This record gives sequence, structure tokens and C-alpha cells, in this order.
Amino acid sequence: MKQLTLDLRADAPPLLENFVAASNADLLAAIYEAIPVADVPQHLFLWGDAGSGRSHLLRGVVTAAAQAGRPACYMQAADVAETLPEAPALLLAVDDVEDLNPEAQIALFRAFNSARGQGMTLITSGCAAPLHLNLREDLRTRIGQSLIFEVKALNDDDRLLILDAQAAARGLRLDPEITQYLLRHGRRDLTSLLRTLDALDTASLERKRAITLPLLREILQRDLNL
Repeated sequence: MKQLTLDLRADAPPLLENFVAASNADLLAAIYEAIPVADVPQHLFLWGDAGSGRSHLLRGVVTAAAQAGRPACYMQAADVAETLPEAPALLLAVDDVEDLNPEAQIALFRAFNSARGQGMTLITSGCAAPLHLNLREDLRTRIGQSLIFEVKALNDDDRLLILDAQAAARGLRLDPEITQYLLRHGRRDLTSLLRTLDALDTASLERKRAITLPLLREILQRDLNL
């Protein structure tokens, strides 16, 4: 539960330190283990639903590797062309591999083949387990040889704990009916929940009034993106 007290503002940069592990403790440990250069790199593949935190983890591990002095690069699949960056000891993260075009799939396959000789670590992500990805068979095989983790989404208990911890950090008091209503009627991904909390905090300060259910309804109706 320690991570629930860290900087989880909606605009906070995606770092490993502010990823809420919840049911993903083993995955987070494997991500940290991938940061140092290894004699035999262990590639990772992360899969899960949209909003589960896959991109957060890939961006976070690239930031952590760069801070540790290791060359690192994050790429979205749509930005991959016929070649990928290659360098000794590079940590390369490729997000949403299901969106790779045919030429980009070949480029990623070649990167897997050359990774061991250059000490590169590949961390990739997708919307489904490798068996269910619509990719070249040789690339699916390479991805399937990685350590594979499902990024498990937060459950409602996790969300409630995070909301309560973040409210307490702001000096706010949220009645249980408010958080329950937010989970039932608002967007349930963590970024949207935190944005709603920010909006409630701002409205409460501006109006010099406590956070109430009518105020939450007003916020949700005012901004349909929350």
C-alpha cells in the first residue's frame, strides 16, 4: 500500500515510482530487474486492456533506464518505420505492437534477432497475449519467448484506496457516498478519477464549501470528459 501515498496527480509524469502496483507487484519487480544491463538480456511483453497502465510502465522504465545511464528509447507502434534504433546495451520499448505495419513488424523481428549480440533489452506491449496478436508468425514467436505479464487493471477497492489517500494528501474529506457515486457514474480509469478529484478540490476552494454529492454531479455534468 506504500505506493498509494506517492505523487499520483493526473498530470504527473509516468514514472515507475508513481505506478500503483496493486495486483501487479511481480510485474513491477520484473520491470525494475530489466533496467540494468545484463549479460543475457531478458525481454518482457506486457499485455492488458486499454487504461491498464501498459504505456505508463513502458515510459517509466525508459525514464528509469536513462536516469541510470543506460541508453533507452520509447516508441509507439505507429511511429515505427522500416528500421528501429539499435545500439549496444539499448533498452528499447515498443508500445501497442498490434498496430505495427508490415514493414515495422519486420524491423521489430530483426531487433529481436540482433538484441543478444548487442546486449539490448526489448520491452513490448500489446492489447492481448501473443497467441492472439495479429502479427507475423515469426514475430509472434519472438515476442512469445519474452517474459509475459498481464497488466491487471485496478479493482474498485484499489480505486477507493487511491482516492481516499489522494484526498487526505490534499486535506479533503470525501464521504463514502461521493466516492461510490464517482465510481458508478464517472470514468473509471485512474487518470480520469484523479482529474475529477482535482476539479472537486478546485471547486471546493473557489466556492469555500465542502465537497458534496451535488457538487460532484455538477462537475461530472459540466465536463463530460471526466
